[in-house]
Amino acid sequence: MNTTNRQRIEGALFLAGFMACIPLANYMIGHIGTACVPNGPCIIPVGPGLTAPSGVLLVGLALVLRDLVQRRLGIVWAIGAIAVGAALSTTFTASALAFASAAAFLSSEIADLLVFTPLQKKGLVKAALLSSVAGLVVDSVMFLWLAFGSLEFLTGQVVGKALMVIAALPLLFWIRNRDRRLGLTPA
Repeated sequence: MNTTNRQRIEGALFLAGFMACIPLANYMIGHIGTACVPNGPCIIPVGPGLTAPSGVLLVGLALVLRDLVQRRLGIVWAIGAIAVGAALSTTFTASALAFASAAAFLSSEIADLLVFTPLQKKGLVKAALLSSVAGLVVDSVMFLWLAFGSLEFLTGQVVGKALMVIAALPLLFWIRNRDRRLGLTPA
């Protein structure tokens, strides 16, 4: 398989994963957790004494996958994925959360893109890690404030999303090392 085909196939897989994370995260917030707060989110434990809305895990993963979409398919595809993702973020969620979800998603993914784009020249892992941190903070603050008028779960949100970013680091290192070995370059 030639380099261009490999990059396109991987990009399509990253894009599909990214798109799947969005409605699944919203579905989880309203339906899956160790406890569901009346008129609020279903929550999960994310650390000692910390809870967060259950969708945080998939939101953290989505930030990394968006970076990989950009790396494999280019910035135009990444921007398109963000636009479609913002629309998708209104699915599988209560109508009261739809605006908060879409606004937080759009803002956090744009923050991620703005950090990732210049940093990717300095390395995939560094760029994905720093851009994901920027995106997860923006997403956490915006979603909690717009959806619930409270930042009660902020620490848990940040920790939960960061756990998924950290969990993705071995994959990022593997991709970086394989890309170097095969002479693959970002799109």
